[in-house]
Amino acid sequence: MTIKYLAAFLIFTLVGCKSKQQSNTQNIENAITKNAHQLLEDKRFHSVSISVFKDGKSTIKHFGELSIGKGNTPNDSTFYELASVTKTFTGYVAAKAVLDKKINLDDDIRIYLNEPYPNLEFKGEPIRIKHLLTHTSGFPNFPIKSENKTAFFEGLKLIKIETVPGETYTYSNTAPELTAYILEKVYQKPYEELVTEFILKPTKMTETKFTLNDNEKLRLVKGYNDKNELMPNFNRTLWGGISGLHSTPADLVKYMKLQLDESNRIVKESHKKLYKEGDDFWEGYHWYILENGNELIYRHHGGIYGIQNWFVIYPKQNMGISILTNTSFNETGEILEKVVDQLYADINQ
Repeated sequence: MTIKYLAAFLIFTLVGCKSKQQSNTQNIENAITKNAHQLLEDKRFHSVSISVFKDGKSTIKHFGELSIGKGNTPNDSTFYELASVTKTFTGYVAAKAVLDKKINLDDDIRIYLNEPYPNLEFKGEPIRIKHLLTHTSGFPNFPIKSENKTAFFEGLKLIKIETVPGETYTYSNTAPELTAYILEKVYQKPYEELVTEFILKPTKMTETKFTLNDNEKLRLVKGYNDKNELMPNFNRTLWGGISGLHSTPADLVKYMKLQLDESNRIVKESHKKLYKEGDDFWEGYHWYILENGNELIYRHHGGIYGIQNWFVIYPKQNMGISILTNTSFNETGEILEKVVDQLYADINQ
């Protein structure tokens, strides 16, 4: 092949690749737009922000209005509460602690507590770190006392474990808060600093934080219930292991990149299957892991007073999806899950 024809071949190849990339981007944009518009046909929803990261390219689109009747569409810098998606950050820090040999998955949690807590076992079988991470500890959903950290430990004394730890899945917002405390203790740093040091700084997630300043609070979404009543934002009184992080649609793309990096030892550890529930469903380090044929899908839902979201990672497709809305009612999570599933199908058809 002569230099002349080689140059022509290379130009043709580059143009073809660029055309394919443009086509893929347009397909993703069309899929997002279609699914967002279908969601907003349900008048209980007012706005939605959707982020897709696929093969190294991000697409973020926003629809609807944040305040009813004002037409103020969200944007890439809008702050949303992540609610329980915060738990995946807790899982990541816990995975690092395991790799750093600060904790062991089989540790009795009481070795990290300042009092004996003889109630935190069932017939001699203790609650272990892995049980906190997989919602199999037997802890109640919400802390018995949560007005402050001192009260939290008083509440722990009132818990009665009625099942063998590790055998039964029962969703718990108590367990991740205790996990956050244990992580603080073994690293001798505030939990908020651990999240910043281990996750936010390395990924340059500068728009993800527990505490917002006055200017950032102006960008924080105020959500609604299904009666169009304005709901309050979450007021964190404990460590933040269960909820409390705020982030933007653009910053969540950076989190997708992190979670898709299987060369990262911490990511790989945090994606391990720790507890099997059903034929195709596992619990990892606060990840719900679905086995879809020969594909593993990592996901988590977040719901708080006026905001809900789904965050999903598809390693085989090198893709992540985040969907956030300023509405929260009983069926919201189920509705958003269907939107995510359909969006995934539309992108990969």
